[in-house]
Amino acid sequence: MGCCSGRCTLIFICTLQLVLALERQVFDFLGYQWAPILANFFHIIIVILGLFGTIQYRPRYIVVYTVWGALWVAWNVFIICFYLDVGGLSKDSDLLTFNISAHHSWWSEHGPGCVRRELQLTPGGRTTPEAQSYISVMGCFVDYQYIEVLHSSMQILVALLGFVYACYVVSAITEEEDSCLRK
Repeated sequence: MGCCSGRCTLIFICTLQLVLALERQVFDFLGYQWAPILANFFHIIIVILGLFGTIQYRPRYIVVYTVWGALWVAWNVFIICFYLDVGGLSKDSDLLTFNISAHHSWWSEHGPGCVRRELQLTPGGRTTPEAQSYISVMGCFVDYQYIEVLHSSMQILVALLGFVYACYVVSAITEEEDSCLRK
């Protein structure tokens, strides 16, 4: 295979997936989104496995990456449906935090143009350690759910490209192996 082959393209796609997954992982950690943190963690491991398989001509690793790519697309479709309130899903539920905490997407308070105001709710008007705070957010240029949908859409696009190129690379590697065995 030449350097500008599907193999080099797959290496580029895997590298791009790693960068996008690490970026997403950071923002999911900031928002204490435990389900996406776990999914991103597995995604990072499998993409590294696919990258290793591509570099080392290991078609089995690339097949694992391909199967995971299909699952990753399904996960991101779920995330899109979650944030767009499709079906019985609601972005206001604690589903992504495993009902451990009431945290939500980091982008809900820190999106582009958002002004965050924290109000202390205390009995008697005094600030105490037990005081509840209420956070209001106004003036966002883009609602946070659309930022999350954009993240998932990018993940789907790159995963589909990776899926196609991984299938091509597995086909090319096995074809090379078969031609070497025939000689």
